[in-house]
Order: sequence, then structure tokens, then C-alpha cells
Amino acid sequence: MRLKEKAQILDADGIRRALTRMAHEIIEKNKGVENLALIGIRRRGVPLAVRLAHLMKGIEGRGVSVGSLDITLYRDDLTQLSYQPLVYRTEVDFPVTGKRIVLVDDVIYTGRTVRAAMDALMDLGRPAVIELAVLVDRGHRELPIRADYIGKNVPTSQKEVVSVYIKEIDGEDRVVIGEKAE
Repeated sequence: MRLKEKAQILDADGIRRALTRMAHEIIEKNKGVENLALIGIRRRGVPLAVRLAHLMKGIEGRGVSVGSLDITLYRDDLTQLSYQPLVYRTEVDFPVTGKRIVLVDDVIYTGRTVRAAMDALMDLGRPAVIELAVLVDRGHRELPIRADYIGKNVPTSQKEVVSVYIKEIDGEDRVVIGEKAE
């Protein structure tokens, strides 16, 4: 699928500013970083979680644990994705039971990815609290799920696509809105 770009909604500086604000909000709401961990949802949620952890360490002077979660086998649309979906590794090398966990993703849309991530997370233990941080909230929920920390709200139509490009994966930082090209 090719994407016909309509507008860039965040550039590299905009992403940096949004993540910095989110890091401050996470610290403030959790009264510091004690017993806190970030878990990125593969793919683009992982580098965003790493960036947030780096920013939080700069603010608080203490690091937080960071993990990555693969939700492929927890998706409710698994059979629609591919005959043989690509499965990545979940890497959470700390106990989640009793921790305050912030799930990190690039975009929230229907809420189904977050539901799958919570299912996957619960298989690892029982966190005290699960919060959600997303770079972009584009609306159109199908499930009663909301983000606790949002970099940017972007009202979209269901025909539009929000694409997040992250330097660690795509070689550049930017967020664009577009439409599927025929």
C-alpha cells in the first residue's frame, strides 16, 4: 500500500517536544520513577519507550526499566494479517507484578492493539497499574480504551492514515497524515 501524504503533523523537533512533555507528565502523575517501568509495543513503541526513559532519567536522575512487548499472537485480527505473521520477541527482563507499567505506542486508533498488549502483559504477571502513553491519538475507538499521556491529538477520518517515522527504524523522525493511494 502506497501512502499519498497530505500533511506533516510533527517534525523531529515536534516529536522531541511531545516526548519531553510526556516524560514530565508521567513523572508528575506517578510522583517520581519509583516502581515504574516502560514497555514499548513493537515496533515503533519500543524506541519511543527508550527515548522516554532517557528523558525521565535526565529529569529524575534515576533510570526506569524498559521492555518490549510483541503482541502478534494476541491480536484479534491475526488471521487477516498474514498466512504466516512475523513474530518478534518480547523482552521484559524485570518482574511486572506489583509495578506501575506504562505501555508505550506510536498511534492509538481503534484500541485493539492496546487490548492485545494488556493481554500479553498480564501473561507476564500482575502489574499494580497499567497506563498508556502514545505519540499520536487519532480517535475512532472501537473499544473503551484511552491514553493517559498523549503527544498530539490528531482528528482524522477513517479513510486517512497516520504514519509515524522513527529514526531508529525509518532513518528519520516525523509524523504524516495521508490517504491510501490506489
